[in-house]
Amino acid sequence: MISEKMQAAINSQINAELWSGYLYLSMAMHFEANGHMGVANWFKIQFKEEQAHAEIFMNYINQRGGKVELKAIDAVPTEWETPLDAFKATLEHEQKVTAMINSLFAMAEAEKDYATRDRLAWFVNEQVEEEDNARVLIDKFTMIGNDGMGLYMLNQELAARTYTAPSALAAE
Repeated sequence: MISEKMQAAINSQINAELWSGYLYLSMAMHFEANGHMGVANWFKIQFKEEQAHAEIFMNYINQRGGKVELKAIDAVPTEWETPLDAFKATLEHEQKVTAMINSLFAMAEAEKDYATRDRLAWFVNEQVEEEDNARVLIDKFTMIGNDGMGLYMLNQELAARTYTAPSALAAE
């Protein structure tokens, strides 16, 4: 059985993951409306990943005999000046999520809840990937600047991104 304290913290994380998904869906819709279909695709995939992260946490609470409590999702921003601005916001957001995951991990260790700690280890590694992806795209958009051909090519690259269910979800 999962402790009430850990259950409450993970329920808060579920809300944060759903908010993240809502943020990325907002970014996708903004850039789709502005003709950046590849950028929009990248954020649509990100939206699906965040939904999957929330689902992993929900499944975990249920597996441990806890209760999932879904909460209201706060409003998200709806406009970004450029794709570079959106990816800078993405990195900043993912760094906050990393801090939240690290806090959960520390709480699990303090409670000697090794099952939760082990589940969270997957998320710790996932956050390294999330931050790195954002940094790489920031570097690419910065390098390209206002070069139309470069922006076109990067948009095409981002359009090719496909969704793959996270391994932690496939294991459920």
